[in-house]
Amino acid sequence: MANRNPEHSFSTPKEVISGLPNFGWRVKLDYECKENCKPFQTPRLSQIPSLVGLGLRYTVHTLKCYKNGRRPHMDFTNPVPHKPMYGCPIGGIGSGSIGRGYRGEFCRFQMVPGMYEYHTVQADAFLVTIIKEGKTVYQKVLTGRRVHKNLKLWEWGFPLGQATYQALYPRAWTVYTIPEFNLRLTCRQVSPIIAQDYKDSSFPMTAFVWDVVNEGNDDVEVAITFSFKNGVGSKKDYQGGCYTESFKGDGSMFGVMIHQKFHDMTCTYAVSAAEKEGVTASHCLNFDPQGTGAEVWSELQGHGKLSSKQGKSDPTARGKDIGAAVSLRAVCKAGASQLLEFSLTWDMPLIHFRSKEVQYTRRYTRWFGHQGNASPKLATYCLLNYTVWEDSIERWQAPTLNCSEIPDWYKSLLFNELYYVSDGGTVWLDPVEPADEGSGDTAMDALIKEYGKFAYLEGHEYRMYNTYDVHFYASFALIMLWPKLQLSLQYDLSKAVIAENKEQFRFCMGGHVGHRKVLNTVPHDIGDPEDEPWKRVNAYNIHPTVDWKDLNLKFILQVYRDYHATGDRAFLEHMYPIMRVLVERSLAWDKDNDGLIENGGFADQTFDAWIVYGASAYCGGLWLCSLRMFVEAAKILGQSEDETKYTKILNKAKESYEIKLWNGKYYNYDCSSHGTHDSVMADQLAGNWYMKAAGIIDETVFPSNHVRSALETVFKNNVMGFADGNMGAINGTRPNGKKDITSCQSEEFWTGVTSSLAAQMIQENMLDEGFKTVWGNYNVCWEWLGLMFQSPEAYMTSKHFRSLGYMRALAVWAVQWALEKYHPKLFTASKSPEES
Repeated sequence: MANRNPEHSFSTPKEVISGLPNFGWRVKLDYECKENCKPFQTPRLSQIPSLVGLGLRYTVHTLKCYKNGRRPHMDFTNPVPHKPMYGCPIGGIGSGSIGRGYRGEFCRFQMVPGMYEYHTVQADAFLVTIIKEGKTVYQKVLTGRRVHKNLKLWEWGFPLGQATYQALYPRAWTVYTIPEFNLRLTCRQVSPIIAQDYKDSSFPMTAFVWDVVNEGNDDVEVAITFSFKNGVGSKKDYQGGCYTESFKGDGSMFGVMIHQKFHDMTCTYAVSAAEKEGVTASHCLNFDPQGTGAEVWSELQGHGKLSSKQGKSDPTARGKDIGAAVSLRAVCKAGASQLLEFSLTWDMPLIHFRSKEVQYTRRYTRWFGHQGNASPKLATYCLLNYTVWEDSIERWQAPTLNCSEIPDWYKSLLFNELYYVSDGGTVWLDPVEPADEGSGDTAMDALIKEYGKFAYLEGHEYRMYNTYDVHFYASFALIMLWPKLQLSLQYDLSKAVIAENKEQFRFCMGGHVGHRKVLNTVPHDIGDPEDEPWKRVNAYNIHPTVDWKDLNLKFILQVYRDYHATGDRAFLEHMYPIMRVLVERSLAWDKDNDGLIENGGFADQTFDAWIVYGASAYCGGLWLCSLRMFVEAAKILGQSEDETKYTKILNKAKESYEIKLWNGKYYNYDCSSHGTHDSVMADQLAGNWYMKAAGIIDETVFPSNHVRSALETVFKNNVMGFADGNMGAINGTRPNGKKDITSCQSEEFWTGVTSSLAAQMIQENMLDEGFKTVWGNYNVCWEWLGLMFQSPEAYMTSKHFRSLGYMRALAVWAVQWALEKYHPKLFTASKSPEES
């Protein structure tokens, strides 16, 4: 239900289960989301007139893309449907990702950089075989449900009520109980996502560790089998030319490789296992995923093991796919347990984007090579090091998990939303042939050389890399956990600012033509993977973002925040002249010379369907705080003339902002005479939030009593006014608390805005209000609407959502930033691990 309170959370662990942590997203496998949610596609009648031109022009653009054999970077006519099935995805950062369902399905593949395939692959599965007195007495598939008619010998139908799933990213657990044999099987999924780690975190691998516990009085033999097929579940799986090959890794590691290509890029999957004393291994070199599955099922049923043929299979013919499997078998004595260890790795070292103009190596190849023969080494490394990863993960997460002063559901939200850093179409790359010999900036060149290039999508459906107005909110995850990636991203952005591209670009909102990238402006994004990111920025073609009022300012705010977080003076020195250029360019938007910039009478900021006229709370506040932070940077770097000049502009702008927008309770949406100029915007204090997050507390910019009053008004109207405060913050309300229905976006709840608002409240010592606000994200996405591990950009009271799998939801890390910076004593009073 929308109005479920935190104490009624069904996915927050209530009981202790052996082998599982006490925190995370936990459900029985028979859990079903009962809500019928749909993607938002139909605006209100009153909103349609302003969108007609956009709709027509974007339809023409979409048809042109498909005609040329390319997907549009946003396809409003074909949104991703609601699938309330997802669990914790697998893999490291930037090397491709594979989604999983909470029932164990392998689904939502992103092997081709930035491009998603939403298929559930039936042949990718775990099976259990129980043998007593030399005979198979029980055999089931433990993964998902049957979705196709093939593999008809395989028996699905494990009683879902006898299994529990729990996710605490980057780990997940599934516990299966088989009472008729007194067995408990726990599968632990471990991916190498580790804070402050820039090596293992990039590796394309995941360990699956099965703990088989015999709670009965009789010994029993148990075999766990892991099967996998080529491809991603699409029609391209049947193009032919795939083959499998058995291998032996270092020590006791063994497995089967599946050789294939995606868009002419070589990729090798490897299913692997560790043989050890008391554990016997077998494998199936190849089976037909379109057949009955007898090569796996019948062998296990008849012999308790697989055939273990060595060598290579024949390449598949066109129209055929191919699978392989590995199996481990052990005697589990009464009252004892056995550990069976598996891994899945993928070696796709050389990649390119659709235009094929630049070739890259993925970061992991620095340690495993780019020849495409690393699968045995990858598998060995995974199985030898997953316990090291777990130790690091537990040390990283412990201060938060053991803090009794913050809600348990929040701990789940915080870590599980981090899935997007890996599963955001993410790439972490090195150019094979650098475009130049260096910029002349030693600090920038050294950092990018050491840490590579990093990019992630605005959303699974909004396919633009490093969308900057959105990254503004999400970037707290990077600066807190992988600050060098944030700095690398920022350096790349700085190069894009001072570049231009005079390609003629038609913008769909107004229909006019302009340059793709204008000199000395912050780009909206650094490109589309269906084109050539970094080389051709600004894939976004709705508005000419050169006229957006927030992008330049968000760069200034982020740069100073990043300097505050890292203390990297060389970084600030590099960015300073670019910050100055952007401040000067933005000054041109001050049309009446009162120091305050004005919006242009269209949706010229991140709320790109919500029109703004004149001075506005959102962009005006960003402007004030960017001036304040630029002045601080000038002071740090000894730029006294700049400090004096821009302090004068700031002082004039502050006065204008208060006169034009403060109404005694909050800041008006804008200063126009339009009927909704006095709407209550949830994000009206975004500038002050960032300024204070960066350690600048200056009540002359935003008076503290005004900040408190505005936040209290937003909490009353935008949070508590809907579903008893259990949906988060709606973007806009009228002064009477009703929705502002001026645009579709004004009546949306944005996950990132809800989190940033909560962070502001926590910074202002409004902890109860902050947690109540961000609870809405957890309640709606992770419980009510079944949007876990695909948190959208937006949802509505009508149960519509927009843009599944979205970057801005990472803004929950801004809440953590606020807690650690402004309430550090919460963590010093944490419980010990033994008490938790």
